[in-house]
Amino acid sequence: MTVANVKWIYDLTIILYALSVLGYFIDFLQNNRKANQLAFWLLSIVWGLQTIFLVIQVIKIGGFPILTPFEGLFFYAWVIVTLSLLINWFFRVDFFVFFANVLGFIIMAINLFAAKGEASFVLKEQLMSELSIIHITMAFISYGAFSLAFIFSIMYLIQYQMLKEKKWGKRLQRFGNLSYLEKMAYLCSMVGVPLLLLSLILGVVWASIKVADFSWLDAKVIISFIVLLAYSTYLYQKVGRGIEGKSLALWNVGAFLIVLINVFLSGTLSDFHFWYV
Repeated sequence: MTVANVKWIYDLTIILYALSVLGYFIDFLQNNRKANQLAFWLLSIVWGLQTIFLVIQVIKIGGFPILTPFEGLFFYAWVIVTLSLLINWFFRVDFFVFFANVLGFIIMAINLFAAKGEASFVLKEQLMSELSIIHITMAFISYGAFSLAFIFSIMYLIQYQMLKEKKWGKRLQRFGNLSYLEKMAYLCSMVGVPLLLLSLILGVVWASIKVADFSWLDAKVIISFIVLLAYSTYLYQKVGRGIEGKSLALWNVGAFLIVLINVFLSGTLSDFHFWYV
């Protein structure tokens, strides 16, 4: 079964995802709880379709589908949807799912233009090892955690600006207080940093064993460690120096921009990374 055979699942997922984001947008503008509930159920269906698509791909290739740009970005979007639903279920942060899934939808839309072909047999042989699969999977999960930290920081900055301009109202209340948004951004970053560190350790070990032309000066390696340094510095500023507020949120946003560079651009400059992680 090829990607084309299940393309209707992907197309339906995109359509329902767009409708879900639209519902959350209506709720954001009009404080419409019915639109919010409808958007949540549409997003739940999106998650179900994404999961079915992943399972089909697992059965098709006989392994975890993260070896091509298409598979990698799809898994990244699935991680964002999964984590956003879990946070919405356990913490009930209004507007968080809307912002998180605007990002998830953008990734899904970009993925429409990603290469959908299968990885070559040689590449599969090179990558289909426990070390490489765990390395790639942990990296994407860490990126998912950083994505959520970015969303909470964006919400913090919006809330901060609304308070500064004294825009009181129901929308302001639904954002949640600033300290809570900052705490959630910190917790997501705290989860992402050790996952990324472990991923990089596994990646270096695997590359040292399997990749003949592995270099520490490879663009992907360098930018990955810059991402780790950026978020480690964020945690140090928060915990070690006690810095809080707008400057910390801006640092988190800047760190996530480096993540996006690492996901979408650095792979094209790499000598041995054939995928996006």
